[in-house]
Amino acid sequence: MKRLVALMTLCLAAGGASGAPVRVLFLTGQTDLPYHDWRISTPFLRGVLAGTGRFDVKVLEEVRGVTAATLAGADVLVLNYNGPRWGDATETAIEEFVKSGKGLVSFHGVTYGEFYGQVFEKRWIAGATKGWLAYPRIIGAQWEPSKIGHGARHVFTVKWVDRGHPISAGLEESFLANDELYHKLDLLPDTKVLATAFSAPETGGTGKDEPIVWTTAFGRGRSVHITLGHDLSAMSQPGFLTALARGAEWAATGVVTLPAKITANPPQKKDAVRLLVVTGGHSYPTAFYTLFEGYDDIVWTHAATQKEAFTPKMMDNFDAVLLHDMGETIGESERTSLRAFVEAGKGVVSTHHAIVDYTSWPWWYEEVIGGKFFVNAVDGHAKSSYKEGVEMVARPVTAMANHPVIRGLGPLPVVDEAYLGMWHADGIRVLMETDHPLNDRPVVYLGPNPSRRAIYIQLGHSAGTMRHPGYRKLVRNAILWSAGRLVP
Repeated sequence: MKRLVALMTLCLAAGGASGAPVRVLFLTGQTDLPYHDWRISTPFLRGVLAGTGRFDVKVLEEVRGVTAATLAGADVLVLNYNGPRWGDATETAIEEFVKSGKGLVSFHGVTYGEFYGQVFEKRWIAGATKGWLAYPRIIGAQWEPSKIGHGARHVFTVKWVDRGHPISAGLEESFLANDELYHKLDLLPDTKVLATAFSAPETGGTGKDEPIVWTTAFGRGRSVHITLGHDLSAMSQPGFLTALARGAEWAATGVVTLPAKITANPPQKKDAVRLLVVTGGHSYPTAFYTLFEGYDDIVWTHAATQKEAFTPKMMDNFDAVLLHDMGETIGESERTSLRAFVEAGKGVVSTHHAIVDYTSWPWWYEEVIGGKFFVNAVDGHAKSSYKEGVEMVARPVTAMANHPVIRGLGPLPVVDEAYLGMWHADGIRVLMETDHPLNDRPVVYLGPNPSRRAIYIQLGHSAGTMRHPGYRKLVRNAILWSAGRLVP
């Protein structure tokens, strides 16, 4: 019976490994330091935690005025903040939250600053301020901000010195950090150090092992502090992300069920689409690459030339190809490999200026893509035209609204590049269209051969379009459909 009760208690504390998610609330905002920019780091960290499947993550950008009722729906608070104090009422609410048995995780920037009662940046406030008296006890450390510091930023090894704690149990002995290594930190007596790093004198360090990750208790609550996390590059290190995620779970529940390595990329499903992304021949915004990130059902490889992309091995290595290149001609060996790929039933997604691709090859534009942009006039067809910066709306075709690529998508209002005067094959099946006078009516369409999974998406010129949630969904759906996968 005692063993059964213990097991039940463990499951309740953890929320159950497969039970309700841990509710995380980021307290952030206000600071304008370029290297501690919450506008960049908070969305990134939120995505990483949510991507583990263990957390339900919310963000509070204006913390001043928070009450106990505001915090009641959270299990753990994450402080990503380096600015002025929040005021006695808000700070008291946070104290009571942790004391009640909840969790708190803090890192890097909140290691110092006005919570300690000294002015870190004169531009924020003139004169000294009274510090948050309970804050040192909440995070397990107390010092004078003016006396702590760090050497030159560098890559260093962090060692887990307490291998029995739930946060560090089962992890590799050490990990690499690309960060600032804080030194001269004064930990309180009840603080438990989990990880340290040697502060090398040649980098401006102390020549001693300095604490990097530690825990403490505050009332019935649990607190974790990590000195790492100077900027997005530092936060992207797997060691930091693992410590943060496992620390957040432990602070909230007292146990850790997460895997031994957390990265910025979600774990890939076993049947994830193996996508080959081809560019070259035309410039494009770097936002293009964000179209393929953050998914567990797509793993992609980039090729910048036809020669690199279209090889005999592409048949075995990829399920679909996404074309964002532009070249009217294609080599004989590359043509052979690409044709074999298509005829084997593999997927093709062609985007924007790739409508110019391989237009010297009639089989490609007549039977696969079903469209052609005329760079120059030819007998029987005038030169096609384009215009950048056009505000246009692409709307789903009613008769095709249930097609997996556009199901539930709705209209897409974008500022993009209009194409006019193209040739379209009779057999294409139009999924989305526009009535803009500077653009041909078809905007998204399937190729003319129903036995092939080929789709053309005309939109995709501007960074704004590429970051549009609707466009991202459209491209992802097209990739999954072309590879024969179910579209969520």
